[in-house]
This record gives sequence, C-alpha cells and structure tokens, in this order.
Amino acid sequence: MSVLKVLEILASSPESWEDAAQKAVTEASKSLRGIQSVNIQNMSAVVKDNKISEYRVNCKISFEVE
Repeated sequence: MSVLKVLEILASSPESWEDAAQKAVTEASKSLRGIQSVNIQNMSAVVKDNKISEYRVNCKISFEVE
C-alpha cells in the first residue's frame, strides 16, 4: 500500500492554462519525487486592455510518500 500526499500550488503563465499547470508540476518536481497526478481546482485570468494577459491555475499535486 502506498501513501500519497497532496500539495496545493498556485501558478501562472502568459501563454495558457496548460502552460501554467506545467509550470506548477515542473516547479514541484524540483523538490518532490513520485508525482502521481495534478488536479486543476480553479482557473482564472487577468485581463488588461480587453485581452487576457495572464492565465492562473490552482493545482493540487499528488505524490507518493517514501
């Protein structure tokens, strides 16, 4: 039986929500091993001059505890 832990991370990107999620996983992987999944809890965006300037995600990253 494995034990999983969940870490909540907020990330942003000027490109897309997918890129913001990838940045969250990339940053988490610098200090965590065994990442199993990422669950996007919430997505939002910053609008400037009637255009989206920043995409934001609230992620829950699951990883196995060794």
